[in-house]
Amino acid sequence: MRRRTSRFLFCLAAVFLSASAPGTEAWLEKCFECHGPDGMGKADPMYPVIAGIPAAHIEEAIYAYIDGARQCIREPRMCETVTTLTESQVSAAAEYFSSRVREYNLEQYNAELAAKGAVLHERHCGACHLPPHDEDVAYAIGIPLHGQRPDYIRYAIRAYFGGKREPLLDTMAHEIQQLDGDDFDALVNYYSSYRAGD
Repeated sequence: MRRRTSRFLFCLAAVFLSASAPGTEAWLEKCFECHGPDGMGKADPMYPVIAGIPAAHIEEAIYAYIDGARQCIREPRMCETVTTLTESQVSAAAEYFSSRVREYNLEQYNAELAAKGAVLHERHCGACHLPPHDEDVAYAIGIPLHGQRPDYIRYAIRAYFGGKREPLLDTMAHEIQQLDGDDFDALVNYYSSYRAGD
């Protein structure tokens, strides 16, 4: 696995973002095409929300795509884009999107399934995945799943379940294997029910 960039590169990224308008950088504009300048995803419901994800997790995800631990099965542009990035650009992108406030997309959801999903989240996911507004979210092992687009989160869960993504921890692999198709739907409805500040 690629090493994480140094504190120096994080500082360099912060200086870069404060010194220039992000939208004027061609490489960052490529990120905006799918994720939007606000990180809330654009047009296609499979474009994930990345606003408010801690920078270290965004970096980890980008390098996972670069190294092949994540496969760009549905959207090859993701892999094509990240393989052109320098380490300082990866850090800059991570810092930029982590600083965006995660709103919510007012996704429709089934309240009964969401209630079941809340229980499943606490049992299988809650120890690592905190809501984006939680004061400890930057220190959580996993990324915030609340408020993620339902089509994307269903795809991601199934990708982990089917071995198309490598879990970061053995614990995650174990917990995912305890779920079935109905559980996936319940979790998706629960995460779709998120409203900022709940």
